[in-house]
Amino acid sequence: MLTLKRLWLIQDVKDHNQWSEFLQAGGLHPAEDATYTVGIYDGEELIATGSLSDNIIKYLLVCKRYQSENLLTQIIVHLIERLHEEDIFHYFVYTAPDKEVIFRSLGFKKIMNTKEVLFMEQGEPSFDDYLNYIARFDHPGENGSIVMNANPFTLGHKYLVEQARKVCDHVYVFVVSEEKSEFSSPERFALVKNGLKEFEDVTVLPARDYMVSSLTFPAYFLKDRAELNVASVQARLDATLFKERIAPILHIKKRFVGEEPYSKVTNVYNEAMKEVFRPDLSLTILPRLAIEGEIVSATKVRQALQDHNEPLVQSFVPDTVLAYLKEKNKI
Repeated sequence: MLTLKRLWLIQDVKDHNQWSEFLQAGGLHPAEDATYTVGIYDGEELIATGSLSDNIIKYLLVCKRYQSENLLTQIIVHLIERLHEEDIFHYFVYTAPDKEVIFRSLGFKKIMNTKEVLFMEQGEPSFDDYLNYIARFDHPGENGSIVMNANPFTLGHKYLVEQARKVCDHVYVFVVSEEKSEFSSPERFALVKNGLKEFEDVTVLPARDYMVSSLTFPAYFLKDRAELNVASVQARLDATLFKERIAPILHIKKRFVGEEPYSKVTNVYNEAMKEVFRPDLSLTILPRLAIEGEIVSATKVRQALQDHNEPLVQSFVPDTVLAYLKEKNKI
C-alpha cells in the first residue's frame, strides 16, 4: 500500500539521508532550502518526493518503476494545497523540461526553459505583469543594463554605471529584490535610486523574482558553498530569461558587470552570460574601481561597519549612502 507522509528533514536524520540519497540517485542536487517536504512510500521504500522552498515547488522525483501511477500529480496537488492553506496564491516551479505538460494541465504558465531546467509560475502578479511594468520605462536607442545587489551601494557600483553611460543611450539598473542581504530590499533599492538620481539617462528598477533570485539563480546566494555545475545550470537559465524576455522590452543591447576575482559562482555567472548572450547582447566586464590602491567592495563596507571603521566607509560610499548610514546610526 502506498502512503504519503511529511518528511522532517531537519529533525529526522534517517528521513533526510533517505531523501537526499533518493534525489541524488535521480540526478538532482538537494540543498538545505526545503521548507516543507513530502514523500510517497511503498512500505519502507521512498518512491516519490516533492518539496516547497517557501513559494517554490522543487525537488520533484518519482522512481522509474512507479511512473505510471500518477504519483507526481498527487504530490504537486498536495503541495499546492499546502500553499493555499498558508494563503500563498502566487508560486513557482523549478523542474525538468519534460514535466511541462503536467504543470500546464494544473494551470502553470511557462516563463522560460533551457535544455536542463524549466521555470513556470501560477498566480499574480505574474511575469507578464512585470514585463508590462518595466515596459513603461522604455527608451529607444542602444541601451545598457546592470544588475546589482548593492549591499550597500558603493562608489564601485556608481563607477560601473558611469562607465556604462559613456557607451549607451540609456542605462537600466536592476536592483536584486531577494531578501538575503544585511540591507533589506527596500533599503538597497532606495540607496541605489538616491545615489543615481543625478543621472537623467539612468532608470532604477526592481529585479523582483526574475533576475538573480531564489527562483532563477539560488546558487548565487550560496557563494562558495554552491556546487559549480548546479550554479552553471541556474546561471544559464537566469541569462536566457534576461536575454529573451527582459532585454527586448527595453531595447537593451549591452550588459555590464564588474570583475570578480574571488567568487567562483560569480565567475560562472559571467561565463554563462557571455555564452548565452551571443550574438544579441554584449557583456562588458570592467575592472573594479580602486581607491588609493584598494578595490572598492560592498563586502569591505559591511566589514568596516562592523569594525566601526568610519574612514573606510566614508571613502567607499557616496555621500547619499553615508548620510543614510549616519541617520540610521549604522556608523
